[in-house]
Parts: sequence; structure tokens; C-alpha cells
Amino acid sequence: MSFINYASREINCKIVYYGPGLCGKTTNLQYIYEKTNPSAKGKLISLATETDRTLFFDFLPLDLGTIRGFKTRFHLYTVPGQVFYDASRKLILKGVDGVVFVADSQEARMDANVESVRNLESNLKDHGYDLAMIPYVLQLNKRDLPTAIPIEEMLRQLRIKSEPYFEAVAPKGIGVFDTLKACAKQVLIELSKK
Repeated sequence: MSFINYASREINCKIVYYGPGLCGKTTNLQYIYEKTNPSAKGKLISLATETDRTLFFDFLPLDLGTIRGFKTRFHLYTVPGQVFYDASRKLILKGVDGVVFVADSQEARMDANVESVRNLESNLKDHGYDLAMIPYVLQLNKRDLPTAIPIEEMLRQLRIKSEPYFEAVAPKGIGVFDTLKACAKQVLIELSKK
């Protein structure tokens, strides 16, 4: 649920990067943060636990225009990957406007991907959201690895609603901004309907 700041004439939107542990959520956010104009972004905040961390930062994209005279500020979050941190995952999804699911393309991680998608659906339902109705993008990360599953097989198991998908190699930035832009565009379309 976006938040409108009338004083700064900004609409604040929340995009959450979701997926299994070590799939590349953090790498995506770090890459976006490093490549975003310093004057257009806030601080990168890391909330560390013993085995995982949640990242957050906000930025004001300069090329996405305005909605009814308001600028749009995006707040990007990652969730902890391990199911052990489900309460944190659930909390981070509160008020979400769009979700990027980062899937690990390695064959050995396919079960973890499927489990994480189911967990996402369940946690969204707990907040009254339907994954079929919210802005959602699928990123197939780690496409450069020799153990990467064919794209068709990943889509067969992970695609929910014909959502856009992007192949990615997050440390190199391949597919990172395409994924973010696709999700941000869906969020802006939803906002313009309200």
C-alpha cells in the first residue's frame, strides 16, 4: 500500500525482493544501489541476523515521471532467504506494492525456489494480498552457471500468472535493472488506476 507524502509531493512505493537463501536478492539490491545516482538515493541499511540479512534503501528514479504531479519514490527491500525467518519475511511484506521473485537457476536449488514461491503466496494471503493480483516479476538468476536449469523448465515450475520474467546474472548487473523497471512499471500502472 503506497504512502503519499503531501509535503514533499511524493508517492512512496514498496518493492520486495523475495526468494530462497543465497539466490541473489542482496546482490540485486547492492548492484542497484551502486549504480543509482547518489543524489537520488537514501542510505543502504542492512539488518543483520546470525545467518542472513535484510537490506533496504529508497531511491527517486528520475526517468519514470510523475503521477498527478507527485514524484514516485521506491523503497526496495530484501527478505531473509531461510524459512526459519518466516516472521521477518511476513513483516517485510506488509504494505507491499510489488514483488520481484529471484529464483536460483541451479538444479540443486529448484525445490527451494518452489518452496519459497509457496511461502510468498501464503505470506501475502496473511496480509490480504493475492499474488495473482499484485505487480509481480520473476527473475531467473545465476544463468551463467553450468548447472542452470533450462528456462522452459524453470517457467513451468515457477511462473504464476504469465508474469514478465528476466534472465539475470546479478553480480554482473545482467537483467537487474530490467527486472526492477518491469516491476516499477507495473506498480505505477496500478497507482494510476487509483
